[in-house]
Amino acid sequence: MPASLPDANTLIARLADAVAPTITPNTFIVGIHTGGVWVAERLHALLRCAQPLGTLDISFYRDDFSRIGLHPQVKPSTLPIDLEGRDILLVDDVLHSGRTVRAAMNELFDYGRPASIRLAVLVDRGGHELPIRPDFAGHTLSIPGNQNVNLSRLDDGHLTLTLA
Repeated sequence: MPASLPDANTLIARLADAVAPTITPNTFIVGIHTGGVWVAERLHALLRCAQPLGTLDISFYRDDFSRIGLHPQVKPSTLPIDLEGRDILLVDDVLHSGRTVRAAMNELFDYGRPASIRLAVLVDRGGHELPIRPDFAGHTLSIPGNQNVNLSRLDDGHLTLTLA
């Protein structure tokens, strides 16, 4: 297990380099609240995407919604363009079980039928419970199930990754 994680901004730059050759004028970047939106904002700027940025709050699409109830800080989803026939780059901060990504895809399909959905994550930490894997990952590691990788944004906007 690593003593520390790489710098989040370095990983975002690495992710942007990997994603760049696949970006077309039809690509729509969508970040999953909250950390995925932070990463998506940076990718969107680095890739100079022509389309606006989309955001998803998957709170109502979670498979554990009936157990955990409504999160106190539900944010609206913002998808400012038609998804029909679009190539979607879905962005999240940390991929663990795959359940958040499944919920995000369910929500996306409620808005339309994209041509494709590719997944970019800052960190793939292993422990997948569903057959969901990233197309692009800034960093891959394997940690015990009782540990978490957290992305936080400081007041100055700097993003940091920590193991907890």
